[in-house]
Amino acid sequence: MKIRPLQDRLIVKRVAEENKTKGGLFIPDTAKEKPLEGHVIAVGNGKVLEDGKVRPLDIKAGDTILFSKYAGTEIKIDGEEHLILREEDVLGVIEK
Repeated sequence: MKIRPLQDRLIVKRVAEENKTKGGLFIPDTAKEKPLEGHVIAVGNGKVLEDGKVRPLDIKAGDTILFSKYAGTEIKIDGEEHLILREEDVLGVIEK
């Protein structure tokens, strides 16, 4: 399936969850939190301003981002979980 986000939306795939702590303890599935970090798969054209102009997004496909905890809508694309977020839900771009 191919999907293209509209306007200022992004499609993000979360990074893998950690299975154990830094100290070596294993984390049970019931105690795991979903990561707040992900890789941008696709971006929309940009935000439509009040005067009708389109402002391009600061984020591009391939970026690794940090987003807020309850942001976005979870969807499944080809059996894999993804998020659709607005640009305003992104807290920052992680540069490595």
